Amino acid sequence: MAASKIEFPLHLAPRVTRGSQVSSEAGTWSLRIPAGEGRSYRLAQLDDYGQRARRDFAWRPPVTIKLQARVSGPDLPGTWGFGFWNDPFGLSLGFGGTPARLPCLPDCAWFFHASPPNHLSLDDRVPGSGFFAGTFRSRRLPTLLLPFALPGLPLLAIRPVSRLFRRMAARWVRQSGAPVHVDVSGWHAYEIRWLPERCEFLVDGSLLLRTELVPAGPLGLVLWIDNQFAAWEPDGDIKVGTLSGEDAWLELSQWKLLR
Repeated sequence: MAASKIEFPLHLAPRVTRGSQVSSEAGTWSLRIPAGEGRSYRLAQLDDYGQRARRDFAWRPPVTIKLQARVSGPDLPGTWGFGFWNDPFGLSLGFGGTPARLPCLPDCAWFFHASPPNHLSLDDRVPGSGFFAGTFRSRRLPTLLLPFALPGLPLLAIRPVSRLFRRMAARWVRQSGAPVHVDVSGWHAYEIRWLPERCEFLVDGSLLLRTELVPAGPLGLVLWIDNQFAAWEPDGDIKVGTLSGEDAWLELSQWKLLR
């Protein structure tokens, strides 16, 4: 008998690395990555932009997403989350059947968990790791200019130069955010209201963050769990890589998208 076809919700499509999986049972979606060492990248993701050019991403304000979520443990190594973003670092150049997409500066509105040694904030007033809600809003730069900056990346290995570049980057990439203090291994209701003039983040019906720092659209919808880390510390230290860990999962249910 042929295997039944999985119908993915909200026009989302899976993206998984070897051994990872996306599955559904009784209306609950499970994104799972296997145990492993830190030598390999492990990802389970649902998104709606894999076959789109960035200018054709689906979402602009006003839009609201509501869902319930839980994860397999409170301190999973790597990152997980859900929300809207512009896939700024997806240097696909058309490989794997995806459209050519050069890097750009980030815009997003999401719930995001980042374990140590992640440090994903350029603004020292905004959480750089842990579980937080927040937005990024970047100045618009011609996308084709960014690859020409790549030859200068080795200079970031020099701490004083890296600190200077970090301060400059903070002027181009503005952030807002607030920590989320819940037991993420239990079910909680999360809501993102992305409006033209503000973004609001609610947890279990209570307002956590309201900010006028609104990302520029269009953005794509993404829900994921992985084992990566990236850090640009206030002292200029830069670290990227992948982390070892046990089998881990993110479960999602009762999704709603409202315009």
